Amino acid sequence: MNGPLAPATVDPTVAPFVDRILAARAARTPLRIRGGGTKDFHAARLDGDVLDTAALSGIVDHEPSELVLVARAGTPLAEVEAALAAHGQCLAFEPPRFAHGGTLGGAIASGLSGPRRVSTGSARDYVLGVAIVDGRGQALRFGGRVMKNVAGYDVSRLIAGSWGTLALLTEVALKVLPRPEAETTLRFEMAEADAIAQLARWAGQPLPISASAHLEQTLTVRLSGAGSAVDAARAKLGGDPVPTHTADAFWNALRDQSAAFFTVPGRTVWRVSLQSTAPPLGLGPQCLEWGGALRWIAGDVDADTVHATAARHGGHATLWHGGDRGRGLQRVAPGVMAIQRRLKAALDPDGLFGPGRLFPDP
Repeated sequence: MNGPLAPATVDPTVAPFVDRILAARAARTPLRIRGGGTKDFHAARLDGDVLDTAALSGIVDHEPSELVLVARAGTPLAEVEAALAAHGQCLAFEPPRFAHGGTLGGAIASGLSGPRRVSTGSARDYVLGVAIVDGRGQALRFGGRVMKNVAGYDVSRLIAGSWGTLALLTEVALKVLPRPEAETTLRFEMAEADAIAQLARWAGQPLPISASAHLEQTLTVRLSGAGSAVDAARAKLGGDPVPTHTADAFWNALRDQSAAFFTVPGRTVWRVSLQSTAPPLGLGPQCLEWGGALRWIAGDVDADTVHATAARHGGHATLWHGGDRGRGLQRVAPGVMAIQRRLKAALDPDGLFGPGRLFPDP
């Protein structure tokens, strides 16, 4: 962790959460941090008394001219996106919403990014600073509201993707971006191997590709940016243009995983992150995103095979939906697990937050 821990002033909104955590620590009662509950499906276990963040709501500060937004963790994601849209801005990493009721804190704690990740970066890249309450009941601040304030910045970024297992996130400062001036979506009928090769060729060119997906022998590409750049790229790439309403529905369904690929009852789904140029994995029905760097695999696939395949192509696999979760959601190298445990010991020494959610207990 870089930089000293900076005590945060405990405002009346946060004080009850400090008291709750101190009481839980004294009673050795684990806690499960929960915003809208839209990501409860992604857990090896859901243990502990629910610590509901609904009372931690509200946009604290929004400076449109500085591209910075500060909000409490329990603020509905829909409220944040509506406030940004009123000023022609957006959360550039396009956080998945999954269902109505998701919160900003849940979006950051999960660290998940949507289709635009390939062009704009991940959720972690936009976190400027956070306020948290750690497992000792200490209200702390890390980072700042501008990128150049790097004191404790690494800790701010670590909270993104921690899934509520390190600390209670109470407030977050984010960098936001203007919405693209123009967008268009194109479709190409082609096999998966051809799509991977084509995306690799396009990646080496100055094209405003903001999202891509290959599903059921169809490659779908979104272009975003200045109108002239989008028009030029559209003319260069060819393909079949998709009507705006159809394109919006497609990208939203992919972002929120409401597309048919993800919603088959009882279907096991794996999330595989690997080198974008990796060939087709041949492990069953797949949905390819992020220029090939993200592969969703559906069906009853042997876990050892999925993990070994991901590792062979320089990546890792996560059990996303269904399947046997007794061994955790990922297989983590011993060195990485040692780092995870040191972080846990530093911020949550008694293991209060989300025991067993991501990894089996030691």
